[in-house]
Amino acid sequence: MLNLRGNRITWLGHATFRITTASGKVLLIDPWVMGNPACPEAEKKPARIDLLLITHGHFDHIADAVALAREHKPQVVAIYETCAWLESKGVGHTLAMNKGGTQTVGECEVTMVHAVHSCGILDEGKIVYGGEACGYVVRLPGGLTLYHAGDTAVFGDMKLIGELYKPDVVCLPIGDLFTMGPREAALAIRLLGARQVIPMHYGTFPPLTGTPAALQELTRDIAGLEIHALQPGQTLG
Repeated sequence: MLNLRGNRITWLGHATFRITTASGKVLLIDPWVMGNPACPEAEKKPARIDLLLITHGHFDHIADAVALAREHKPQVVAIYETCAWLESKGVGHTLAMNKGGTQTVGECEVTMVHAVHSCGILDEGKIVYGGEACGYVVRLPGGLTLYHAGDTAVFGDMKLIGELYKPDVVCLPIGDLFTMGPREAALAIRLLGARQVIPMHYGTFPPLTGTPAALQELTRDIAGLEIHALQPGQTLG
């Protein structure tokens, strides 16, 4: 049974999540809300952000980072090169890191982990280098550990992520084409030893054809597995 230990997880569509701690602090992962067609209108103007986590520089993950960082002045975590780009756009309070590293940010402990994906940032019509794509393991207040895989293919070292960090909740892309689809995500669940899974990065655009139903069908044999097929704007906890 899912126990979020006082935290709340809200899916805002695509790969964007808002996590609210018991004390009211707000963490936003992959800030794409204003132009996100899956994000409910009521969620397009966040009231508060204390921490931004950015997995990579593609528009559907970073498009609102600069505007939201300027407005709310959160601490911003990203890979080193993406932080440098954000700083060039006037974003302050950046906390650059790299894969394998861990840092404490407010109430959270954040570890950057591997992802298999690209990371070009579209800047004034040109693609600039944004470092590499990543995922995050976030240890939240109350002892809850969340793994947001970012955009990725399945890779064998997900087994190491499971063994090292033992995530309680796992957010996995399933849309296919630009990330893994349900077939690969089903293997990722096995590698991670995950039992609480939130599918993401599907259904936003027609080419993203993977579905939670397909993932559920491919993982029926995994005892105790719960797949939380949220609707955009829906909250767990």
